Amino acid sequence: MRDVILEVQHLSKSFGKNSVLRDIDFTVRLGDVTSIIGASGSGKSTLLRCINLLEEPTSGKILFHGQNIADHGSDASSYRAKVGMVFQSFNLFNNMTVLQNCMIGITKVLKHPKSEAKERAMHYLEKVGMAPYINAKPRQLSGGQKQRVAIARALAMEPEMLLFDEPTSALDPQMVGEVLAVMRTLAQEGLTMIVVTHEMAFAKEVSTNVVFMSNGVICESGEPSAIFDTPSDPKTQEFLFRFRNN
Repeated sequence: MRDVILEVQHLSKSFGKNSVLRDIDFTVRLGDVTSIIGASGSGKSTLLRCINLLEEPTSGKILFHGQNIADHGSDASSYRAKVGMVFQSFNLFNNMTVLQNCMIGITKVLKHPKSEAKERAMHYLEKVGMAPYINAKPRQLSGGQKQRVAIARALAMEPEMLLFDEPTSALDPQMVGEVLAVMRTLAQEGLTMIVVTHEMAFAKEVSTNVVFMSNGVICESGEPSAIFDTPSDPKTQEFLFRFRNN
């Protein structure tokens, strides 16, 4: 059996009296591509932000290799070096070049020398097709190019797992394909990924597991064929029916 990397147990998150996540449970194994789908406002991005400790869970556990990283004593920066995140709004440093954006985590967080950071950053920029743009600033790039740089920056940390928060939602339609192509390649290479996405074709074709959320709970989860072809929960059925008929 493949190694379990992450276990989310009875996770809940509230903002004041507003309960956003309720009793969330799921497991991620080495090499899994877990797609989290559902309507806007269902809690998908909040779940991802809890997993990356950008939001503090109200209750429950997030076990990374068996250690509860939701404990107050855990080292969030060390954990985030192993569990990277790609945001829908790119979050690049606008005053830095493409190459500098990809080097900074390696030098500042991992404390590697600049020569090694540059070599590693170049490797991953080449991987996502952005090596010709190393001296460009983010403002000079298209949305798709910015997102590919953001993916290269996350990969340059060589994380065990990568989280994607709706990585194509801020892109023009013609740029979506170039980002999804990079993500497909990463999945084929065995990178463990959790992807919050509205790209249903990607979720069906690339995922090993699909999680459907509605109103802060997981209604249904399983293999893509089960979720997309024979969903059992009425809310999943309704969501996919609306999606197919849009």
